[in-house]
Amino acid sequence: MSILLSLHHRFPDMELSIDCTLEGGLTAIFGPSGAGKTSVLRAVAGLLHPDQGRLQIGERLLLDTGAGISVATADRRIGYVFQEPRLFPHMTVAANLRYGEARAKGHALPLGFDPLVALLGLGDLLKRRPATLSGGEGQRVALGRALLSAPDLLLMDEPLSALDTRRKAELLPYFERLRDQVGVPILYVSHDVSEVARLADTVILMEKGQMRAIGPAADVFAGGETGDQISRDVAGAILHVIVAGYDERDGLTEARIGQHPIWVPGRVGAVGDRLRLRLDARDVMLMRELPQGISALNVLPATVLGIAAGPGSGALVRLDHQGQALVARVTKRSVRALGLKPGLALHAIVKSMSVTQERVGTG
Repeated sequence: MSILLSLHHRFPDMELSIDCTLEGGLTAIFGPSGAGKTSVLRAVAGLLHPDQGRLQIGERLLLDTGAGISVATADRRIGYVFQEPRLFPHMTVAANLRYGEARAKGHALPLGFDPLVALLGLGDLLKRRPATLSGGEGQRVALGRALLSAPDLLLMDEPLSALDTRRKAELLPYFERLRDQVGVPILYVSHDVSEVARLADTVILMEKGQMRAIGPAADVFAGGETGDQISRDVAGAILHVIVAGYDERDGLTEARIGQHPIWVPGRVGAVGDRLRLRLDARDVMLMRELPQGISALNVLPATVLGIAAGPGSGALVRLDHQGQALVARVTKRSVRALGLKPGLALHAIVKSMSVTQERVGTG
């Protein structure tokens, strides 16, 4: 289901501007605090009326300021999951979920009540009340309630920001299942690169209210034509790999791109599973010769695609590894010393221990 989104609105301290067409999946609206991410969601939900705008989900036109069309929030069939669960405290979990189901008003559900309860792991929580739930449990219930309203679009506004690292790790697999199995398009707001790299199919990069880039998550984080917009804390690669096996003795998972192994710490997934790995550009070293006698297990053959020099001492080197993009952040001095230029074949070196669990997801 395609989504046409065009929003323009002037705030006292910022001008919001976004124009795009999305083709389903999970789209992350990513950027620093104050970039206008939540304002986009509020406008989509009908909580903010933009100066100019058009919103169409499939065949349903929900907003056209030029034609004077603005469907009321309650009638837009859009689910919204906030930073806090916002559950009804006097209702059990089951009653909260049934409340969402009642709002479907006869529209087909993406999943029935029981399958959704199973997908989100809510079976043991149904008789409990919100006050007895952990933050992660509460967010799962809020997510289930939103989905049971049969939305055409799901909005998620930094749903993990109030959780600690452990609770985030527990909740992310449920979000992955939602993305892969339910089929409802999602707009997901976050400023956390680990979340976005793990979950997003498409990324919209926002800065000071403006849409600076849009594209597949791997392309946006690898820089591409927007290398100057990607900060040194964000630039990196998202590699799609297949689990090939395990080294039980050393506690490693062997993943592969083609026939080339990439070793990941711990036991991750099952043989044959497709995973996505995020490699931070700062964790990638480059060598022209095949290294010998080093501790790093991952030595990936690569070809230089391009070099984007930063304003300071660094440069972002984009590489191709068997059809997938790698990125290395090095100094300008290293660029000169190695004689880096497009087309040069070399080796990218990545420590296995830099691929932490939070950087490994499914899909």
